[in-house]
Amino acid sequence: MADFVSIKNLEPLKQIIAKHKDEPGCAMPILQETQGVYGYLPIELQKEIAEALGVSLSEIYGIVTFYTQFTTVQKGKNRIGVCLGTACYVKGSQKVLDRIERELDIKVGENTSDMKFALAATRCLGACGLAPVMMINDDVYGSLTPDKIPDILAKY
Repeated sequence: MADFVSIKNLEPLKQIIAKHKDEPGCAMPILQETQGVYGYLPIELQKEIAEALGVSLSEIYGIVTFYTQFTTVQKGKNRIGVCLGTACYVKGSQKVLDRIERELDIKVGENTSDMKFALAATRCLGACGLAPVMMINDDVYGSLTPDKIPDILAKY
């Protein structure tokens, strides 16, 4: 996973805006690419985007807070999503989630103090046949048991 750019460095943001500014509906691609570079969309970056596009901050903020793909808070480098959909839940995903919380000493929605991990509970990840399932970044882990968690986390 790439290292994120500090929000103090606005040069990447300026390049993103310049690339998309003249496209119809440019706010979405600008926000998506900006989050990809910075890792999140704090209010400081939203203000810069609003000013550059000549729209209100509330318009940009409305987009950011409406779509679940966007986040306004910094997340850990490795993003863990544990499926709590029906198939996974029935096969023990809550126990897997509980083990991750104990191993990392965080709760769902939190980051580890070193910003190495962020933990989320998700709904269907589309791998019901492998239930229970979790993802860490783009890696899918299936047929999980709580005992498998320490070895998986050690890879990151």
